[in-house]
Amino acid sequence: MLPRIGGVPYGVGAPLLAGLDRDPSVQFLAAPPTTLIAQLHRGELDAALVSSIEAARRPGYRVVPELGIACKHEIRSVRAFVRRDRPIRSVGLDQSSATSVALLRLLLARVHAAAVAADVQFATIAPTTTPDALPHDVVLLIGDPGLRADPGARAVWDLGAEWRRWTGLPFVFALWLLAPQADAAALRPALLRARAAGRELGAVDGTFGAAHYDLDAEDRAGLERYWRECEHLGLAAAARPEWLTA
Repeated sequence: MLPRIGGVPYGVGAPLLAGLDRDPSVQFLAAPPTTLIAQLHRGELDAALVSSIEAARRPGYRVVPELGIACKHEIRSVRAFVRRDRPIRSVGLDQSSATSVALLRLLLARVHAAAVAADVQFATIAPTTTPDALPHDVVLLIGDPGLRADPGARAVWDLGAEWRRWTGLPFVFALWLLAPQADAAALRPALLRARAAGRELGAVDGTFGAAHYDLDAEDRAGLERYWRECEHLGLAAAARPEWLTA
């Protein structure tokens, strides 16, 4: 049976997914991150490009260390739209990325705590390009809606830039996670071929170079810091994945 691989159906994932739907060595499925994570849990996928926080929520994962979706400064496709000059009492969350939702919660708790009311409420919203039409004081939008949204009268927080200002580190939004039963020796070459094909495509992710896909030691340091912060706030467990070696 061919290895089963899942990836996100968003432009931001294209540089890591190029050609996988035509690769005869794997079966490829495109689905939202929440669906991919559920399939990993059920053993229906051998690997998936999913939210980086998932690696710290469940033991047994392995990570392809060279590949991911990250930013050194701004990301442009993950933005919070904030009403000005009023306490934050309600937050509307696009749930397309669990990592981004947790990152916003960290920023509200650790960076913008003075602006957050004690009785703040969180709610799920449908993606939109008109956040100012919603009643929430903060609206989080991810992916293509985050890129295209018109802020109206609201202030805009680029979550990658907010993280960099706080920690001085890059941020990693997504990783290739391998399930415990997966054959890493069979999967890793296909994932590296897809990244090589993605470089041929050029800038197709809509972030105009804000996102990068080849992870380095600084990216990994940012990821480890993010996992620690999430663990302290109760957003992740103490689980850590195994980093594959060449």
